Amino acid sequence: MDEVAPRRRRTTNADGLRPERRGVRIAAWVAVIVCGGFALLPVYWLLATSLTPRTEVFAYPPRLFPAEISFDAYTALATNPALFTYLQNSVIVSVITAILSVIVSAYMGYAFSKFRYRGRRSLMYFVLASQMFPQALLLVTLYTVFAAYGLLNTYAALVLSFTTFTLPLCVWMLKGFFDTIPDELIEAARVDGASRMRIIHSIVLPLSAPGLIAAGLFAFVRGWNDFIFALTLAGPDKQTLPPGLVNTFIGEASTAWPELMAASLVTSLPVAIAFIALQRYLVGGLTAGAVKG
Repeated sequence: MDEVAPRRRRTTNADGLRPERRGVRIAAWVAVIVCGGFALLPVYWLLATSLTPRTEVFAYPPRLFPAEISFDAYTALATNPALFTYLQNSVIVSVITAILSVIVSAYMGYAFSKFRYRGRRSLMYFVLASQMFPQALLLVTLYTVFAAYGLLNTYAALVLSFTTFTLPLCVWMLKGFFDTIPDELIEAARVDGASRMRIIHSIVLPLSAPGLIAAGLFAFVRGWNDFIFALTLAGPDKQTLPPGLVNTFIGEASTAWPELMAASLVTSLPVAIAFIALQRYLVGGLTAGAVKG
């Protein structure tokens, strides 16, 4: 009889992992650390520059850590009343844009998801294709329309222009989310005598809360970060933070880099806090419509 070859024993390390799997795990962690450092380096440089005295900003060779820490840039922010006006404008415009985008996209997304009518698919692709137009081209058109109706230098001009760009993605995002709601649930409510508006407001929208939050957060960030539309369509008293910071700290002869970095860091905190607080809803809203059922 032939002898049966003994099985090779799989060697493991003290942590219970095979050597090749441990190598893959270490390589994965190294890749995560490298990518994370690459992503966080601009944020750290933003913070380091804001804490560096203006006389040392252009020191050569550049220092990774400031030789001297100064809070003069943050003091200048607190004593500049124009920045509070820009902050107020950003909050007003971004919040209204988010609310308007969610309301309109919710009804449009529900109509695309649950209604069947002629031209539905073509209209859906037409809404998505509106994202293909360059912003500069739409800016000229919107400027002409707003000037004709006397809406320039108003909050309405900013809100309507921001909503123009947020609606297509919000509609498709919510449409995918509404697709996951069973039609049988809506039919059961209709059999019980619920009206169409009652079904939307009492059943569909509460079940779609993660998708609504994700769409609202996207619209809020769009209104908060926009530069070109806020610079063109709004006057000095209605401008938001991005053009306001540029006009305040960037001049023809020099740029106040520590103050500009400090202001950029402070104004990015609300968005970062919103993402951290709503991360659970944001991930659920973006992934729920990926697979139907």
